[in-house]
Amino acid sequence: MNLRKQHIIIILFAALLLGFAGAYFGVKLAQPNTMPEQSQQTKVDIPGTSQETSAPPENIEKVSQAFNLIKENYLNDVKDKQLIEGAIQGMLTTLEDPYSSYMDVETMERFNETIESSFEGIGAEVSTVNGKVTIVAPIKDSPAEEAGLRPNDKILSVDDESVVGMDLYEAVEKIRGEKGSEVVLEIQRTGVSDPFDVKIVRDDIPVETVYSEVKTVDGKKTGVIEITTFSENTAKDFSKELKKLEGKNIEGLVIDVRGNPGGLLTAVEDILKYFIPKNMPYLQIENQKGEKSKSFSELEEKKPYPISVIIDEGSASASEILAVAMKEAGYDVVGTKSYGKGTVQQAVPMGDGSTIKLTFFKWLSPDGTWIHEKGVKPTEKVEQPDYYFTNPVQVEDSIAYNHTGDKVKNVQVMLKGLDYKPGRTDGYFSRKTEKAVQAFQANNDLEVTGEINEKTAGQIQAKIVEKVRNGDDDRQKEKALNVLYE
Repeated sequence: MNLRKQHIIIILFAALLLGFAGAYFGVKLAQPNTMPEQSQQTKVDIPGTSQETSAPPENIEKVSQAFNLIKENYLNDVKDKQLIEGAIQGMLTTLEDPYSSYMDVETMERFNETIESSFEGIGAEVSTVNGKVTIVAPIKDSPAEEAGLRPNDKILSVDDESVVGMDLYEAVEKIRGEKGSEVVLEIQRTGVSDPFDVKIVRDDIPVETVYSEVKTVDGKKTGVIEITTFSENTAKDFSKELKKLEGKNIEGLVIDVRGNPGGLLTAVEDILKYFIPKNMPYLQIENQKGEKSKSFSELEEKKPYPISVIIDEGSASASEILAVAMKEAGYDVVGTKSYGKGTVQQAVPMGDGSTIKLTFFKWLSPDGTWIHEKGVKPTEKVEQPDYYFTNPVQVEDSIAYNHTGDKVKNVQVMLKGLDYKPGRTDGYFSRKTEKAVQAFQANNDLEVTGEINEKTAGQIQAKIVEKVRNGDDDRQKEKALNVLYE
């Protein structure tokens, strides 16, 4: 297949990166007469791409009637373009498919301006779930990650303006912005009783998608490759890093796709071709008619070293293609159940610079399993420490001895994670908790009061975020490394 900047098949999890140009990973144009790249496959017809045009439905005149009615009688002036694009948006909305959407000319122009370079924003992929803008995953080393945003966080408002029920692209336009500018997001998080605000300073968003390192496990050199998303250069970069690691004579490999929301189908296909032998498909695609096509590699045999994959609830779409294929090929998958997105979108140019992104296919595992809304279950379930899931603490009045509530409990879990000893983590501010707060304050040049004010809460949160980002106590990675040699 001839891959070009403006003509490519995609499989995408979600939507777009906050900072707009992040749509680079989720919205690429595609010729309507192309198929996902496959080898040794059964030829199938692609829905909606035949040369013959279906006859218009009998009631299509109703659309024209509504158009003329509005144009001739509506109180205010309305442009033809507004009505036509509104009709397109309306058709897509009735599908009730969060992955099918419309990008108008202006949106696509802004996208094309930034598609080749880094971009500015907060750095997170989002989707719409039940009318709410939902974080799929923050990007590695982005402001969103540094601020502690997590998969499945719901964005309720942006700078005090509600975005609930708002078109996804419109909401993203409010969240994106210039480097150095600040945005305040109101976040609703599962397990937290009240929404809370997160202040984020926008920045340049990194475009690297592949990171590697070497770990030593029981004296054995072990490669770790992290894939943050599947973009145009991911497979090439993965190949380069894999060769470097193999050049260092690694004896095992861990592939980490936690928080990876997906991306290009061809990218994950090209990576799987390094690991899935030709005696089994690495992927199946099912069209509207239920016809399936299977994709095979030309690989004679597996790698001579053991491999494991790490996933979590932020691993979606292309990440799940990789994880389930590796699992069914006999490799260990470590972590927690993945998101569960099993459809393939194709973005089709409309001829005027606008694009419709429409769900065309299901993707199935090598064994024919559809994981949509179910996710991929790990072979080794491993949860992270409790402090990985703590929340920003917003303090108006100081929290002190004898206070109770979720905020107290949250701080106690964070203090315990930072190796202080709050005595309990049930939400009662005890004397031991007070001593733990005092110890933290003394070690961080804060006024030693034993009470939690805004400054102390901010410092505790910052230390926790730093510890999580440094990978301290990463139980999932530790298990993925050790399971290689068990």
